Amino acid sequence: MRTWFWTLLVLIVAVALGVVLREHGGNVLIIAQPWRIELSLALAVLLVLAAFIVLYVVLRVIAWVTSGPERFRSWRGLRAKKRDHELLENGWINVLEGRYPQAEQELAKLLDRTRTPSTKVLAGLAKARAAHHLGEFARRDEALEVARETAGNEPRLKEAAATAAAEMYLDQNRPQEALELLQPLHNASSRHLNATRLLLRAYRQLHDYGHVYELTRFLQRRGAIDKSEAVQLIEVSTAARIRTAGLDGFKGIWGDLRADEKALPDIALAAAALHDEAGQHEEAGRILEAALNVRLDTRLLNAYSQCPPEQVARRLNKAETWLKSHPNDSALLAALGNLCLTGQLWGLGERYLLRSMKIRSDVRIHALLGNLYDRLGRSNDAMKHWRLGASVAGVLPVLPASTVLPAADTRGDPTLIDVDAMPEAEPIGVSPASPIAASAADYLGADADLSRPLPAEAPKDDATPASMAGDADLDEYFDSAPIPGVDLSQTSDTPRGGHGRN
Repeated sequence: MRTWFWTLLVLIVAVALGVVLREHGGNVLIIAQPWRIELSLALAVLLVLAAFIVLYVVLRVIAWVTSGPERFRSWRGLRAKKRDHELLENGWINVLEGRYPQAEQELAKLLDRTRTPSTKVLAGLAKARAAHHLGEFARRDEALEVARETAGNEPRLKEAAATAAAEMYLDQNRPQEALELLQPLHNASSRHLNATRLLLRAYRQLHDYGHVYELTRFLQRRGAIDKSEAVQLIEVSTAARIRTAGLDGFKGIWGDLRADEKALPDIALAAAALHDEAGQHEEAGRILEAALNVRLDTRLLNAYSQCPPEQVARRLNKAETWLKSHPNDSALLAALGNLCLTGQLWGLGERYLLRSMKIRSDVRIHALLGNLYDRLGRSNDAMKHWRLGASVAGVLPVLPASTVLPAADTRGDPTLIDVDAMPEAEPIGVSPASPIAASAADYLGADADLSRPLPAEAPKDDATPASMAGDADLDEYFDSAPIPGVDLSQTSDTPRGGHGRN
């Protein structure tokens, strides 16, 4: 469309010039002694236009030729910048894809080549990120230092380097160093929402719940934090502040909360515990009731059921109103049973606890029933529920009944003497040539002279009954196993004089 428009415009101009030049038939006289030049007006105009065009072209050619070195340097710069952009792009893509060794290599090459400060800062931060994910914290710190030095006093580059370094320090659980980098950014401008989020993370690691609460409120007003995350942070930080503030600082903290925030479980539990410690049980009950009206949380019900006897009637009536709308809530039934036990309403408490146990078998319910029956003198029922509570808490491993127990290790028994470890003593009154074992006393070799008389034998005790001989045989049969800790090679089954012959 643009081409047709310019073509039409050129045709209109040509036709207009043709008409004008045709109607004006004047002459142009140029006198330059000794020459006299006379031209028509149309020719003179055409010659002037031609001369202008030729002069313009000549001047452009001269300028192009003289600017050759500058154009060459510009071309080289553009080529280097294109190469740097390609390396930086590939490096960041490798970082995002998790190929950290390749990313570190390409970014190190870029740091050595590039001369552009912004590119060098970005390359240094990307290399630091890759080294951080590889766990090479020394190389990461070197890359961060290069990025900081290159950034200098440039505001945007300096802020980028500080933010990236602080995030990596927080990943390494170094909140104090991250705080030193982020706090100036937050103080300088409230537009650094990412720095504020990182600052919130640093204060969470430092357990500084006062700043956590303030920064969460700030991000919540700016819409820079998820609503569920903000509620969770407010709940945790406010509960911690209440526990450390005491009754003196409680009013200021409690007054800064909205009604829905006061009903959060952790906040209500912390406030109720604070008032219970101060003896203000009625105020603690009102705080828990406001939270339980929103949601019947198990922890809140457990805390609500722990009260002195004078508060039982009021809390029991309130809990029974909740039971009308939640008749099958096991935690609510257990809380009612606990309140009845505190108020010594044994029958009603037993009914509530049994109803709760039918819905859910819980250790706490069994423990309460066991305590109830123990108080009533029903020991068997109490032991039954205590056993059930123990079985719900955990099951012991079942050992096979037919497994044979291993032999006892008697090496550490001080009553047994290790004969193998004792030095061998020579027998007293026996020559080395005499046999040690009594069973070898009557042994005769193959070349023994049977005609020679045998040595004198010890007189045999004829009074030895036959029954004793039978018992000796039985003892020899059953005592064949070695006795632990006794060296049988040092003992003798018979007297040293040997056995007699029949």
